[in-house]
Amino acid sequence: MTEPDRPPAEADEADDIDDLELSSPETGELEAAPENLRRGVEVIRSQLRHLPNAPGVYRMFDGAGEVLYVGKARSLKKRVANYARGIGHNTRIARMIAETCSMEFVSTETETEALLLEANLIKRLRPRYNVLLRDDKSFPYILIATDHPAPQIAKHRGARVRKGDYFGPFASAGAVGRTINALERAFLLRSCSDSYFEGRTRPCLLFQIKRCSAPCTGEITPQAYAELVQEARDFLTGKTDKVKQELAHAMEQASETLDFERAAVYRDRLAALAAIQSHQGVNPRTVEEADVFAIHAEGGQTCVEAFFFRAYQNWGARAYFPKADRSLEPREVLGSFVAQFYDAEEPPRLVLLSEEIEDRALLAEALSIRSGRRVEVSVPARGEKRDLVARALANAREALGRRLAETSTQAKLLAGVAEAFGLPSPPQRIEVYDNSHIMGTAAVGAMIVAGPEGFQKNHYRKFNIRPDDITPGDDTAMMRQVLRRRFARLQKESPRDAEGRTAQDAPPWPDLVMIDGGQGQLTAARETLAELGLADAPLVGIAKGVDREAGRETFFVEGKTPFRLPPRDPVLYYVQRLRDEAHRFAIGTHRARRSKEFVANPLDEVPGVGPTRKRALLRHFGTAKAVARAGLADLEKAPGVSKAMAKVIYDFFHERGDRG
Repeated sequence: MTEPDRPPAEADEADDIDDLELSSPETGELEAAPENLRRGVEVIRSQLRHLPNAPGVYRMFDGAGEVLYVGKARSLKKRVANYARGIGHNTRIARMIAETCSMEFVSTETETEALLLEANLIKRLRPRYNVLLRDDKSFPYILIATDHPAPQIAKHRGARVRKGDYFGPFASAGAVGRTINALERAFLLRSCSDSYFEGRTRPCLLFQIKRCSAPCTGEITPQAYAELVQEARDFLTGKTDKVKQELAHAMEQASETLDFERAAVYRDRLAALAAIQSHQGVNPRTVEEADVFAIHAEGGQTCVEAFFFRAYQNWGARAYFPKADRSLEPREVLGSFVAQFYDAEEPPRLVLLSEEIEDRALLAEALSIRSGRRVEVSVPARGEKRDLVARALANAREALGRRLAETSTQAKLLAGVAEAFGLPSPPQRIEVYDNSHIMGTAAVGAMIVAGPEGFQKNHYRKFNIRPDDITPGDDTAMMRQVLRRRFARLQKESPRDAEGRTAQDAPPWPDLVMIDGGQGQLTAARETLAELGLADAPLVGIAKGVDREAGRETFFVEGKTPFRLPPRDPVLYYVQRLRDEAHRFAIGTHRARRSKEFVANPLDEVPGVGPTRKRALLRHFGTAKAVARAGLADLEKAPGVSKAMAKVIYDFFHERGDRG
């Protein structure tokens, strides 16, 4: 989206491209430029004569074939002519031209198509000189699924493959969870999975505490449940007053007929609706649906604060810190950020910005085409919309201030880590490993990552320990397996050359590896990495004291006598935080795996048995255990089960029984 700086003489206004030959009046200035800059200009000029005067997208590559920059143009020929001048550029663009060894071009029918393609390529290729949206994790939504006779309300993230109505985005999973809890109280919709629903013979606890109407056991008729679902849809689409009026009227009618128990139900539902609206924070009065983006730059860093409003309600906010060159103006960063943001997200009808961007009308057209309805992109100057932007801008300013303060503190801590453990420079990526299990069961390994920006949770990894050749409970063997799998994969995905360099977009290597354990764990880790040819990887073992007290940790480093850090040393507190975070992540992963194993249904493992056939089997036989015990003839009588499938199911359970 953001175009590089242009020289005073705009290339888009140039009608005669031939004036850009090396014999032009600019030759003297160009010859005074560095050799690599002149070489880059030659590469660009060699492409110039063959380009169409039409919209499209261009890519600039360095000598290693890595993408330097992706840009779009109304006219490819005129835009590339801008670079071919070789002078009048700022330092960033001159550096980019100097590194260019080749270019590729894609023509499009319209400039709008070029804008959409540019945003897609930037997110996929992550070029060095573009503004990069670093946190591209998808947003959570509330889903009312319609692929079941009794629709389920659930949190959803990712591709919208399930049939139903999606409401969002919400700024965080916590906001979705709180809203769903309140919606359960307000509309009594089920949140259980389909398999759990099908297996119920009596209402669950949620029915007892008035958070579900129990359609699973017929406590409510399908027609009445459908009315509850429609009320929830109305509320989530902004028809809040209508829903509240209907509930208040129903409560009054129940009171007049002396049905106080039913009136109390309506009263509780009204209270739940009021709780939802109060939890949403400050709600706009005139803005039904909008995303608000405000940008603030300071200290060489940039923050974009995003607010999300749906159904006249504030559904949360999130701060982003895009990677952008310091020479770029905030409006340029904001324009590129918003284009990339909506490459994966569904735009609302209104997008409000704190800065005027160059291609605002073009962006609005592109978002309208993508969403199939009119999308307005504006920079409000007055009224409530301007107040929303001002609030987002204040949040961006505060978020960036906190980040700058944290970054300064983090830099000092990393310098202290380097000094404490004898590293040549402050580590930019620290990986900490831990295991969790109960007597060897549901064993998992965990890796957390930290660096100058704190914990990098999108880089966390979990490893389900494979039982092959491992004695249950052998922590050392588990650590060996985790490290072997992690670094063997890293060698494959991110090979290093003789000087230790990797490709630009390859996964990064750690500058420091920490192991939760003493000398034995450290020795095992060192031997494992040496087997992979990584004997030089910096390793640190962290062992708790005899009484397992915080502050009494002993550190083990190759070639050093085991040592402790001073009790009040900030570096010690920092390392404790790293170790505790790894421990928390490992235990959480272990508990999730154990819970999944507890509720696992044997039918899930049978090849060819999907959700529909599984429901049919459970309806026919009652339980999974009854399916496993059934004879071949009984299985063939089940609805939806052919003779061939009955044989598959029968063989699965009986062969497994023979092996057990």
